[in-house]
Amino acid sequence: MIVGILVNTYLLVKGSPLESHMMEWLNIVIRLMHITFGIAWIGASFYFVFLENALNRTDDVRDELAGNLWAVHGGGFYYLEKYKVAPKTIPKHLHWFKYEAYFTWLTGFCLLFVVYYFNASAFLIDKNILDITATQGILIGVGSFVVAWIVYDLMCKSRLIKNQLAFSIIGFAILIAFAYFYCHVFSPRAAYIHFGAMIGGIMVANVFFVIIPSQKAMVNAAKKGLPLDPSLGKKALARSLHNNYFTLPVLFVMVSNHFPSTFGSEYPWLILAIISLGAAGVKHYLNLKEKQQLNVWILPVSVAILLAACFITAPSTNPHECKKEVSIAEVQAIVQKRCVQCHSASPTDDVFKVAPNGVMYDTPEEIVKKKDLIMQRVVISKTMPQNNKTNITQEERDVIRCWIEQGASLK
Repeated sequence: MIVGILVNTYLLVKGSPLESHMMEWLNIVIRLMHITFGIAWIGASFYFVFLENALNRTDDVRDELAGNLWAVHGGGFYYLEKYKVAPKTIPKHLHWFKYEAYFTWLTGFCLLFVVYYFNASAFLIDKNILDITATQGILIGVGSFVVAWIVYDLMCKSRLIKNQLAFSIIGFAILIAFAYFYCHVFSPRAAYIHFGAMIGGIMVANVFFVIIPSQKAMVNAAKKGLPLDPSLGKKALARSLHNNYFTLPVLFVMVSNHFPSTFGSEYPWLILAIISLGAAGVKHYLNLKEKQQLNVWILPVSVAILLAACFITAPSTNPHECKKEVSIAEVQAIVQKRCVQCHSASPTDDVFKVAPNGVMYDTPEEIVKKKDLIMQRVVISKTMPQNNKTNITQEERDVIRCWIEQGASLK
């Protein structure tokens, strides 16, 4: 229903002077909600996995308990107990951790529409990668989320789940196959977001289809005094642990659109794979540390993997061959032809009615002021113009690079 309201709102303002203003405010409000609910969900995930890892399971633990934990926080002491199955009497007020996950997914799905699907021609589709329509792109994106969940769920229900190493290796290979697929269908930036949305979809489906139903079955059985199926708790715990490892790669994707050196690299899917692996490795180190099973190699190896992405994406250190001195007039001519459609006080672009991020190139002084940004986005990562909408050539990028390497003079 909420997505329907968003679509109707977009259709009402589409083509009107309110379109850009309305889309910006929808982006702000939904993004804020998404971050807020996401923090709550990830925080709960981190806390309960920590709790499971850090439980005292041996010293003065009653037979009915799986473990306990003393903690101090916020000026007070806390004592927590985990039951092996369930207490003799189910408390009347029982808190369920589920709405954080549901609203994180809902706001994220709405944000996907506001940023990428409503402006598919500008942000989702790059015809230099694959010439498809906006409708085809949206159907591929949403359909891929369903396929990913089915594949993952079948893996969890197979014998493979009993072999954690094999499950992890095959699962990671499948995730990277999706990353490769996305990078060969969508623009690199949209590919990253779809990879994160795909993992986020798996995470919330774990909560909705497995974790909460298992918990409900356990509570109902305890209330009726029926024997509990121990496999329900094990399945829910396994899915919860998977979600825990997914969190850091998803967080990276959430901030990746601010760092074009990642999605703008020559092989964006490879950078996505490297950072996802390194981030999951860091989480694995923290989980083992909480269990007091410290492994001194996991963290440095994970950091080395993450640093590999930095070196792979590094630009060439060899000076570009510049045959002549480049003037600001030459650079400004290129900028006027390829950039000011969006980055101007009065944009003429069909999507952007206000200069993105307030970046304007109407005067030579404004161009010089943003020379480092231009170098990163236009020359190195080549992520601007967006999806090369204005068809800037490599020769023009080279001219801009020469000008910057020569000192970015106003002469």
